[in-house]
Amino acid sequence: MTTEPRPTTELSADEARRIALRAQGLLGAPDRRASVRGILRHLGAVQLDTISVLARSHELVPYARLGALGRTHVEDSYWTPDQEHGERQPHAFEYWSHAACILPLEEWPHFAFRRRAYRARPHWNHELPDGAYEQVIKQLAEQGPLTATELGGAKRTGEWWDWSAAKVAVERALMYGEVVCTQRKSWKRVYDLAERAVPAPLLHDELDDRECIRRLVRLAGQSLGVGTRADIADYHRLKGEQVDAVLADSGLVPVTVEGWGKPGGAGRGSRPGPGLAWADPEALRTPPRGRHRTTLLSPFDSLIWERARTERIFGFTHRLEAYVPRPKRIHGYFAMPVLAGGHLVGRVDPGRQGHTLLAKQVSLTGASAVPHVARALAEAASWVDCTQVRVERLEQEELRAGLEAEVKRLTG
Repeated sequence: MTTEPRPTTELSADEARRIALRAQGLLGAPDRRASVRGILRHLGAVQLDTISVLARSHELVPYARLGALGRTHVEDSYWTPDQEHGERQPHAFEYWSHAACILPLEEWPHFAFRRRAYRARPHWNHELPDGAYEQVIKQLAEQGPLTATELGGAKRTGEWWDWSAAKVAVERALMYGEVVCTQRKSWKRVYDLAERAVPAPLLHDELDDRECIRRLVRLAGQSLGVGTRADIADYHRLKGEQVDAVLADSGLVPVTVEGWGKPGGAGRGSRPGPGLAWADPEALRTPPRGRHRTTLLSPFDSLIWERARTERIFGFTHRLEAYVPRPKRIHGYFAMPVLAGGHLVGRVDPGRQGHTLLAKQVSLTGASAVPHVARALAEAASWVDCTQVRVERLEQEELRAGLEAEVKRLTG
């Protein structure tokens, strides 16, 4: 049984919230050199998802931090390799982290432990036909980077997609690390041999499991600023015992946070008082201050992707309802929390109809949220080339006139 270290720093709930916002790139003016690639390195992981309403989630993440960047520019920043000495040098890859995520290429060695675990996995959802794996590797070696369609594709049976032998094989090779995805085209993964796509200094799998996890825990702590053991484990979907084994050597420091008395936080079932957490020591050295972003957040944004942490930090309960049956939805299919002044002040379930941005369902925390939600809607409309905004359902109907007037003023 290990003894918990005695924390030497006490943080208020407000200090912890501001530290978390700054660590996530949402407090303080962006560096002039800030870029999509810089945001990726700063966060360490940007989640991918098939849902596209305003845009796909990996586009919404840099938008939330940097403003109305061109969407083509965002995609190119992730996937277009650099040319150095006549060779293609990718700077990101896709792998299983918090979920399917875009990751900085320099993190490739840190996931050796997961690649080894996949290789040792005894059971799979899809059978791998004899010879299919070897055939996929041979095709990639001879023909260069290919999509799943070019390798043999997926077949459709009735209403459902079923993976072809080639798709099963290449996805298995991706998980094993023999194949890597360093770009997408038209939302399709492009597969290549890791030995060809990953620079030699990064290609090795020499880090043992403990060192891989220690590095990921440190990086998660830096990206979170401050977090509980559960927060840190969730960032790259590590097991609690894996985190426990390396926390003392991770470089993170123990702190207590007001109101974090129970991991999972100051929401339902919590108890008052300070709670043990871990912080990036650099985050503690300089008080977090600066300009706050006002923006719509993807439900898959790393600031809020862990529900218990969102409740603990912001006192805001949010659930993605895209996979909830329509009659049971409360806030809408893809309700996006609105961040303003460092707080979550409402939700908007967006949609598009021609050049009109639809706010299909809006909920506000109060009248003071009206100008912030209006500003977030106006900026989002501009970003996706909509010239007007239409508010459909508003939970606080008495605030409609003020919200519509402010939106009209901002959109001209």
